[in-house]
Amino acid sequence: MAVTKTFPPEIIREAYEAGQRLFGENRVQEFAEKSAQLADLPGIDFHLIGHLQSNKAAKAAQIFSGIDSLDSPHLAEKLNAAAERAGKRLPVLIEINVGGEAAKTGIVPDSPELDTLLTAAPRFEHLEFRGLMSIPPFTEDAEGSRPYFLQLRQLRDQIASRELPSVRMDVLSMGMSHDFEIAIEEGSTCVRVGTAIFGPRPPK
Repeated sequence: MAVTKTFPPEIIREAYEAGQRLFGENRVQEFAEKSAQLADLPGIDFHLIGHLQSNKAAKAAQIFSGIDSLDSPHLAEKLNAAAERAGKRLPVLIEINVGGEAAKTGIVPDSPELDTLLTAAPRFEHLEFRGLMSIPPFTEDAEGSRPYFLQLRQLRDQIASRELPSVRMDVLSMGMSHDFEIAIEEGSTCVRVGTAIFGPRPPK
């Protein structure tokens, strides 16, 4: 996944013309302003990877082809209703706060909220539960991410073994520009790479 937050539409178009099809954006409003200029590109997929406030769920369901930062049953309710109104089934990933960091969003792995969300999945007929996403605590040494990637993979395997109705666990989104090699070694199926493709982000 090419992460294009803060990059203009012409940069996204250039990446598309080079063969990239999957893109990640962090903010609903920012992408809403870009999306009209990219509507002519067939087969392009944009996923929201940043935190989603429930009051922006309706807009997010309209403009994104996937939400990779689902972090509560309440947000699932909002997204499901919005996807129904939009006439679509929306793929989602559950965001896991593997480091238990107070400053980060996501569900803590051993939280009862996670089980509540997973067992409620059949009620959300317009959502497709596809897997897990996480951003581990940052360390200068990429190896510092390995225990967190391992933890997320083990959690994914544990959930998959339960064979819960309406829950698939085929996507494991972890790893960014500085640690994606480690993430791949630990089983990532989707790395989110921005800086390593596009260089430093432009100033706001």
